[in-house]
Amino acid sequence: MSALLQVQGLTAGYGDFQALHGIDLSLPEGEVLAIIGANGAGKSTLLRTLAGALALRSGSVRFAGRAIGGLPAHQVCAAGVALVPEGRRLFPSLSVQENLQMGAYVRRPGPWDLAAVYALFPILSDFRQRPATELSGGQQQMVALGRALMSNPRLLLCDELSLGLAPVVVRDIYRALPTVCAQGVSVIVVEQDISQALGVARHVVCMREGRVVLAGAPAELTREQIAQAYFGAVAGAAP
Repeated sequence: MSALLQVQGLTAGYGDFQALHGIDLSLPEGEVLAIIGANGAGKSTLLRTLAGALALRSGSVRFAGRAIGGLPAHQVCAAGVALVPEGRRLFPSLSVQENLQMGAYVRRPGPWDLAAVYALFPILSDFRQRPATELSGGQQQMVALGRALMSNPRLLLCDELSLGLAPVVVRDIYRALPTVCAQGVSVIVVEQDISQALGVARHVVCMREGRVVLAGAPAELTREQIAQAYFGAVAGAAP
């Protein structure tokens, strides 16, 4: 299966601080990739760089055969990449429906419109005229996800979907991902919840200190391998 996304030697950072060091990864069309790692591992920085919100310093990003590394965020979005940012970042002065409509400004053709988003998350239809930031955290996350889908992306970048949410809400949100993928969307999910990430992804990448330290199919990775990659050492191991 051909790679929809191919990243090679990617470096990025903030000012004098280099946050990513030579990241290599690929994502086949129609699959879900989970990126796990502790706080500060570089996961969110990687997604922001892929989305064009942070400039890459070196390396390459190819999407659907096209070089997009270094393009500004609006051009990356127009090419078919949408980011669901950590913390949701909804517009507090806009209603639920207006927030969703903001995602459609690139006018890419595809199956996702207001009706499709409300079918995916029916509770949002009941609150469509309510200010988005008055909703619960889980409902706000649904709005953020729906807003990204309204751009009709081929690749959806989801940054910490479960952060701060109750487990039952997290399950409802993750239950929507197969429906999203069935519409031809590939997904990269950044998660600190390892079990959630392993349950949804066909391939997993573990990052630590801005580097990829482990990659493979969830079924092929042991808990010990994941723990060592995540923390840098297995608790109780001899030096």
